[in-house]
Amino acid sequence: MYEFISYPDREAMMLDLADRIAGELSETLLHEDRATLSVPGGTTPGPVFDVLSELALDWSRISVVLNDERWVAEDSPRSNTALLKKRLLTSKASEATLIPLYAPAECPEDALDGLAEGLKPHLPISVLLLGMGTDMHTASLFPGADNLAAALDDRAPPLMAMRAEGAGEPRITLTAPVLKGAMRTHILITGPEKREVLENAAHLPVREAPIRAVLGRAVVHWAD
Repeated sequence: MYEFISYPDREAMMLDLADRIAGELSETLLHEDRATLSVPGGTTPGPVFDVLSELALDWSRISVVLNDERWVAEDSPRSNTALLKKRLLTSKASEATLIPLYAPAECPEDALDGLAEGLKPHLPISVLLLGMGTDMHTASLFPGADNLAAALDDRAPPLMAMRAEGAGEPRITLTAPVLKGAMRTHILITGPEKREVLENAAHLPVREAPIRAVLGRAVVHWAD
C-alpha cells in the first residue's frame, strides 16, 4: 500500500517535496557515481522545480529525464522539454545532464531506438516524481492508448511511442518496468477530485487505472 501525506497547503507540499527529492539525490550520490531524476511535465510541479534549481546539489553528477514527452519540437508551447529547461535546468541545476525524449523526426517511432540507447546508461531511476490525470494516467500511460498493454508488460522496452484520444499529439513515454524499477517514487496530486480518483484507482485493473502500476512503493503527496 502506498504512503499518503496530506499537507495544509500547496506551498508547504512543494517545499517539503523539493527537500525530500534533494535529500534522496544527495543520498544516492554518497554511494553512486551518478543519480537520475525523472520528472513530469506540465505546470503543477513547477514550484518544486523552482526550489530544486536553487539548491546546492552536485548537479554535474545528476541526469534528468522527463516521464514522457509530446512529439513536438522544443519551440512549441506544448513542449515539456522547454518547460523543464525554463523551470528546473536553470541556476545551480543548469549543470545537470538532460536526457532527451525528443529528436527531430516525423514520428516518435523513427527516433525511438536512438533515444532508448541514450536513456539506458542512466537507469535505474534514482528518484521518480510522477503526476496523475483525472483519467488515472501517469507519464503517457493513458487508459485506452494504442500501446498501453505492451508498455505495462514486464518485458517492455524502456521507451515506447503512445497515442491516445486524450493525449493530443503522439507521445513518447517511459514504460512500466522503468517506472517500477525506480529506487524511490513520489506522486504529486492536488485537489479533492484527484484524491478521490487515486483512492478509486487502487481497486481497478491496471489497464483501466495505469497509475496503479506504480502505487505499491510510492509516496503520494497531496494538498487541496
